[in-house]
Amino acid sequence: MTAATHSTLFPQVPETADAVLDGLDPEQREVALALNGPVCVLAGAGTGKTRAITHRIAYGVRAGILQPSSVLAVTFTNRAAGEMRGRLRQLGAGGVQARTFHSAALRQLQFFWPKAVGGDLPRLLERKIQLVADAAARCRIRLDRNELRDVTSEIEWAKVTQTVPADYPAAVAKSVREAPRDPAEIGQIYAMYEQLKRDRSVIDFEDVLLLTVGILQDRYDIADQIRRQYQHFVVDEYQDVSPLQQRLLDLWLGDRDNLCVVGDASQTIYSFTGATPDHLLNFRTRHPAATVVKLVRDYRSTPQVVHLANGLLSQARGRAAEHRLELISQRDPGPEPVYTEYADEPAEAEGTARRIRDLIAAGVPAGEIAVLYRINAQSEVYEQALADAGVPYQLRGAERFFERQEVREAGIALRGAARAGGNDSLLDDAEDLPAQVRAVLSTKGWTSTPPAGSGAVRDRWESLAALVRLAEDFARAKPGATLSDLVAELDERAAAQHAPTVQGVTLASLHAAKGLEWDAVFLVGLTEGMMPITYAKTDEQVEEERRLLYVGVTRARVHLTLSWALSRSPGGRANRRPSRFLKGLRPGSGSLGTVGSGGGAGFVERGSGPVRRKPRGPVLCRVCGATLTEAGAMKLMRCEDCPSDMDEGLYERLRDWRSEQARELGQPAYCVFTDKTLMAIAERVPTTDGELSSIAGVGVRKLDRFGAEVLAICAGEEGGTGEDEV
Repeated sequence: MTAATHSTLFPQVPETADAVLDGLDPEQREVALALNGPVCVLAGAGTGKTRAITHRIAYGVRAGILQPSSVLAVTFTNRAAGEMRGRLRQLGAGGVQARTFHSAALRQLQFFWPKAVGGDLPRLLERKIQLVADAAARCRIRLDRNELRDVTSEIEWAKVTQTVPADYPAAVAKSVREAPRDPAEIGQIYAMYEQLKRDRSVIDFEDVLLLTVGILQDRYDIADQIRRQYQHFVVDEYQDVSPLQQRLLDLWLGDRDNLCVVGDASQTIYSFTGATPDHLLNFRTRHPAATVVKLVRDYRSTPQVVHLANGLLSQARGRAAEHRLELISQRDPGPEPVYTEYADEPAEAEGTARRIRDLIAAGVPAGEIAVLYRINAQSEVYEQALADAGVPYQLRGAERFFERQEVREAGIALRGAARAGGNDSLLDDAEDLPAQVRAVLSTKGWTSTPPAGSGAVRDRWESLAALVRLAEDFARAKPGATLSDLVAELDERAAAQHAPTVQGVTLASLHAAKGLEWDAVFLVGLTEGMMPITYAKTDEQVEEERRLLYVGVTRARVHLTLSWALSRSPGGRANRRPSRFLKGLRPGSGSLGTVGSGGGAGFVERGSGPVRRKPRGPVLCRVCGATLTEAGAMKLMRCEDCPSDMDEGLYERLRDWRSEQARELGQPAYCVFTDKTLMAIAERVPTTDGELSSIAGVGVRKLDRFGAEVLAICAGEEGGTGEDEV
């Protein structure tokens, strides 16, 4: 059993509350320990925000500070909620409610509707598009298929922004929103849509929130009952909260402030649905005494990817850009991002498929590769190119894993085999758990070699192969596990929507890729008119497109390729231009200037004052006087090429001391001090607190905690002075 398999797939439940905190970096630990009062976590991409907040909840529960049933954690997708439930279960806090806003509200609405209104809750409309079509027909307005989808989206936007039909035209004008048709016509269709819902006794997903808000506003007794139930709230992806969701959250809270929000304004990419980062950016104004923690240590991406991401945002404008987080990679260096120009779109797709095939041949799993594009219509040419290259792929946004027909059938077969036990002749020659699973699934279409080509047959095989791999991992993590144990694990995963990975290259839109990550990411079609999209007219809309590309960049762990085509089809006019967002990033397009991506730490603030950035002046090399731009060089206060006067013996003593500290704290060594910080200390040999604190990476907290020992080691006192500390 490998450590990776054990820790990633089937980790041991921490034995104590304190053990829950093991492995958290200093800022994540601050989040986990901040259990009371308003808390705002500003978390950059790849900084472990889900880890921080799930460990926060689990620590509170395991320490007896929080009752599991009193905590409500809300996020925006079923996948994210399922992941949160899975992590909490692994940390020993399985009784906590982790739901989407809609799921939590629907549960409350179903419970309280008979008491608040009487009778049965109206039927929930799964898809509103047909009812919108009926409403348009009643209004004698013809809509084609695309217009119908767009008008449906407009109605959803109006409802989450709490705009009634009569006010829709004015609201569109005020928001500088480009309506797909005459706003007066859409307002008319919207009004008829609401009338048809009443006539047919149905409600839609937005009504779930609106009706819950209405009941909580009108019925204090019901609001009080919910507030007694839930005492602590955690909201993930807070930058995506709509005005309606914020109103519901306010009603859940009442006059209390036990609220922890997590978000990143630079990842606001859903404003077209009514999401706004204003609630995140105004959190300190609403809650002056809030604890604010910034997570900027990027554990996902290499310094090269992080440098590109920081550079992309360094050119951003607007309020969200003013609050951008400069990420600091914690990984070893990797390959530089690749920029590729193609003659036409088919050539771009074929070139991408060839590069993917090369990566797979070099050992990168197909499931760790993604092709991301701006709109779903771009996927077809990549599906064809990958199929022609013999590369398996999966489309993101398809049916959930455990809801697929073949997965349901496989579950039934495995459950039957588990009940039969030794009486099932199918298992006679199966020596271990994986062999038993392979034997059972062979009756459902699994084979040891995948079928040729793509399509439904290959999709079915990939689903079954994912179950076989899960069984193999489960057996390694839990020796002696039985088929019944595996079935129980599958049931728990299905309940938590914690699906195993299907091994195929992911094809997804940039919006659908939010919250995911891969070893290798291909960002394709990066031309003007596509990125930013042609209908992004205002400065605010263009900046959201930039943030969308930023989300795409930060999905990559190691390999990142950005490409564009000069024409749509072979032989066409080469009149396309690369995206303006690549200016200053791709070679030959200008300079970015100084963009950090090296060592450093996050930020924690408590109190009631506004957050102010300290102005930064140029940092000069203490040897040759040149201006330093790289974060590692800035920490050493010298160019990497300038001669070092480091005391090698002191450096080794500091490293030994750091290793001992890390063991005692149960944290990685870099959480004490990074290698570059130790090198800087060994070069400058500080003798006072002031000299030590002037070294980058030695902040106030680390000076208080480690300063005396470090200065003692620098003075030649073996072992430091911290032996008597408690």
